[in-house]
Amino acid sequence: MKRRNLLRALSAGFVPTPVPAQKADAITGAVKGSLPLTEFEPRSMLHVHETQIDRAKYPVIDFHAHISWGDNMAGKESVSFPSPASELLAVMDRRNIRMMVDLTGGYGKGLEKSIATLQKPHPDRFIVFTEPWWSKAPEPGYPQFQADQIARAHAAGARGIKVLKTLGLYLRENVTTGQLIKIDDKRFDPMWEAAAAYKMPIAIHTSDPEAFFLPIDRFNERYEELNAHPDWSFYGKDFPTNRELQEARRRVMQRHPRTQFVCLHVADSEDLTYTSGLLDALPNMSVEIGARIGELGRQPRASRKFFDKYQDRIMFGTDAVPRGDEFPQQVFGDKLYQIYYRFLETDDEYFDYAPSRIPPQGRWRIYGLGLPDQILRKVYNDNAARLLALA
Repeated sequence: MKRRNLLRALSAGFVPTPVPAQKADAITGAVKGSLPLTEFEPRSMLHVHETQIDRAKYPVIDFHAHISWGDNMAGKESVSFPSPASELLAVMDRRNIRMMVDLTGGYGKGLEKSIATLQKPHPDRFIVFTEPWWSKAPEPGYPQFQADQIARAHAAGARGIKVLKTLGLYLRENVTTGQLIKIDDKRFDPMWEAAAAYKMPIAIHTSDPEAFFLPIDRFNERYEELNAHPDWSFYGKDFPTNRELQEARRRVMQRHPRTQFVCLHVADSEDLTYTSGLLDALPNMSVEIGARIGELGRQPRASRKFFDKYQDRIMFGTDAVPRGDEFPQQVFGDKLYQIYYRFLETDDEYFDYAPSRIPPQGRWRIYGLGLPDQILRKVYNDNAARLLALA
């Protein structure tokens, strides 16, 4: 019985007849029935403004991309290229992307191939970084060997160094077995210093979202993501905590003040107060935003203040990979950049942070920051151009 009719009946002294149990079950069957969470696709009832941003307002340097990829832990020098440069350039031209930085350019012969494939034929569009030779880390003489490799990489044309979360979470004393090697292990000191000597910035990914270090249970906001990828969890075993990893990186940056460090993924995008403290204390530290607009966009007021205060030390990045659907928030393409531009340039409300049927990292939406032109120019281009010594 409708509420209006119920009120009329009660005022007239009538008592409504209960609905039989079988009929009630039929009416509410859809509610009582089991709906797998993976099939739940709620559609927002909010009527909010939607802005389509096809091209960035200013030329973009994507500081965080994975155009080439190799098996770093296995010690292989080979790299692969999921997409040809021509496909990448077509999207770059449409979306006003001046340049992309291929962070995972490899080392040795793999690095030479990355540079020959991307940087040499397109010097104004691609920059290649090298990577540490992790498989040799347990060997005697590694500190000097790795420092020498940085010198060779620089001579070959590499413009920076990428440190994956391998360091701190995967690399062990016997490469894949034994005790985890700490981020601030002093055997890497010659590498950090070599980076300073050759003016090669360190793009360093440390830790992961905090939920990855918690039990995969009903309280974990990334339950779906971790349930689908349980190997992404660092809960228990001998893994350090998120804060222990962050603090180890802090000690490295303190110990090497001449080296420029770019903390990928905003260092700790879920704790901007902590990240602000790092930036305040460490003038040799910058950040980039790749794969973290899902975190920044759900705390828009704090994020806007963060961009205001550190506008000279924040770089644009996407963590883009050219192929695959396992990480929809990172798949290179037109839609990915349109979402990033909308986040940075508009004050739109409650929109998807990834071009995906179901939010891939957590069931929330984001809000635009509506950055002013002065900050947009710096984040899109100027900060990275200065760090990379581009004309």
